[in-house]
Amino acid sequence: METVMVMEESLENGGQAQERSGRRSGLNLPGSMSAERLKVDTSSRFSRMGNAGGLSTPSPPRSTYSDRFIPSRSSSNFTGIGWLEKSPSGTSPAPGTDAREDGSAAYTMLLRSELLGSDAGHFSPSAPEKSNGLLARDQTGSPLSPAKNLFRFKSDPRSSAVALWSESPYSASPINYDAAVPGMASSPRAAARKISRSPYKVLDAPALQDDFYLNLVDWSSHNILAVGLGTCVYLWNASTSKVTKLCDLGPGDGVCSVGWSQRGTYLAIGTNVGDVQIWDVTRCKRVRLMGGHRTRVGTLAWNSQMLSSGSRDRKILQRDIRVQEDFVSKLVGHKSEVCGLKWSYDDRELASGGNDNQLLVWNQFSTQPLSKFSEHTAAVKAIAWSPHQHGLLASGGGTADRCIRFWNTSTNSHLNCVDTGSQVCSLVWSKNVNELVSTHGYSQNQVIVWRYPAMAKLATLTGHSYRVLYLAMSPDGQTIVTGAGDETLRFWNVFPSPKSQVQ
Repeated sequence: METVMVMEESLENGGQAQERSGRRSGLNLPGSMSAERLKVDTSSRFSRMGNAGGLSTPSPPRSTYSDRFIPSRSSSNFTGIGWLEKSPSGTSPAPGTDAREDGSAAYTMLLRSELLGSDAGHFSPSAPEKSNGLLARDQTGSPLSPAKNLFRFKSDPRSSAVALWSESPYSASPINYDAAVPGMASSPRAAARKISRSPYKVLDAPALQDDFYLNLVDWSSHNILAVGLGTCVYLWNASTSKVTKLCDLGPGDGVCSVGWSQRGTYLAIGTNVGDVQIWDVTRCKRVRLMGGHRTRVGTLAWNSQMLSSGSRDRKILQRDIRVQEDFVSKLVGHKSEVCGLKWSYDDRELASGGNDNQLLVWNQFSTQPLSKFSEHTAAVKAIAWSPHQHGLLASGGGTADRCIRFWNTSTNSHLNCVDTGSQVCSLVWSKNVNELVSTHGYSQNQVIVWRYPAMAKLATLTGHSYRVLYLAMSPDGQTIVTGAGDETLRFWNVFPSPKSQVQ
């Protein structure tokens, strides 16, 4: 009886344990079945198969899954673009990467070229380079040295990044304009500007004086060229080629300088007797006659309603054509003839050059020079203000000097000096590009186009048989006219149009 009671108690306890085990496993099992009986011992089965066959095959690893996504990079082809030169696992790429390499070959080729340079090798779009999983290879198939490092410093054979951007703005590469990528069509480079070495027009100018200290040619904003020939002033309309005789000063006088007002409606004429005449060219009528100088007036410069005149008497007179007085102020500073005058583009500073080898800078209210530059060793007639940089002034010296010098009038400093090899007669700065033109006398009689600030010669124009004393620029900034003692006026296309500079 006791044995039967113990067995019943044992079965009852076993049933309760099975019920608890079923609840823990989440399965609805009969009372006589436990969850443990559902498990399959696979390891023992594989072990018995291995023992039976005499092989020792390990159990395959089980895949573990979780509720988080962890990306797998085992199939990423880092060696294809040179970031990793050896696979971390030392094994071959996973199957299926060939299709990805073929699909991204063009991108990989461009990225590799831009990041590693031309010495890192390139992929061919038609046959992408395959990696063996250990070392990336170059174009010849040789393994790349593990010492090569993406972030190492190396010397750049090109001059600078700025030069690259300016060399070819049409390159196909978004990073490096001159990187040549095999298999890709290269974009055309911008063609260098060509400057014709021959004038497109030559006009006879009889009686054009061969005098270094005179200024006998000027071009108005209305496209009319004024030329002083002997005792007369002629107007040539560049649009219609019509020639008009404006005035004749008579046998007792002569034309020493001409200068257009900024609006192109009035022409000032400096005479040999020391007078300054103002003419209204639309009516061909003289409206003012102003004195003040004792001898010839060789240079003129306009500043809005103000007119400055320089003379052999070593003085500069400031004239306001709106008042009755012949002049409103007198500037004294030169010790010899004043042969060059130029107002800055903002009408605030006046530069004057003289036969005393001096270059002086005045403001619109001063009667004493603000700056005095004495580096030239010959007469300073050629003067030009830069329209691109405030306070930048260029000046040229005569036969004993032969130099073009650059000055910063804001800091009163000398910037640069270029020996041209011959007398500097005239200077003009392009309004469209940062270039300037100089004309020369003894001994080469040439016209030179310079690129600033490098002062590289873009063109040397020849044709005049005498020194090229006179220079003026057209209102559109593309054409210059030069005059010489050979009694000719030559027209040259040297500067680009303003529209061509807008990218």
